Amino acid sequence: MFYTSERDKLRQFYVDTWQKARLGLPMDAMEQMIARVIELHPEYHAMLNNEQHLGNEYKPEDGETNPFLHMGMHLGLQEQVSMDRPAGIQAVYQQLGEKLGDVHETEHAMMECLGESLWIAQRDQVEPNEQVYLSNLQKLLFK
Repeated sequence: MFYTSERDKLRQFYVDTWQKARLGLPMDAMEQMIARVIELHPEYHAMLNNEQHLGNEYKPEDGETNPFLHMGMHLGLQEQVSMDRPAGIQAVYQQLGEKLGDVHETEHAMMECLGESLWIAQRDQVEPNEQVYLSNLQKLLFK
């Protein structure tokens, strides 16, 4: 019950932020970051305009992508880059961005590595291995 309540609060924050952005209302720094990520995902706009979708489970086995998880991974990656943690991720982000020529595409490529790193850590019940994660990110530069 607690999990669902917190999940729904977070999802409502995305909805409220998107509404503020559409109305041109003042937003704090976090809301501005979320609004930028939402703007990059027009496929989620209708869902964010309809609060009845907030309780959806978005099961991968049903072929569904969880839009909130996806947008959250963008935000997590952006935070890693801004803090350069793991050390070197800023350089990879910049170099891959130059190679691909598109920030959104760059983040999606890097998010694949982030997702894999998180999945392995969860599966093995350990902390994510930052060095393996960074190494996988660096390999993107040579694909």
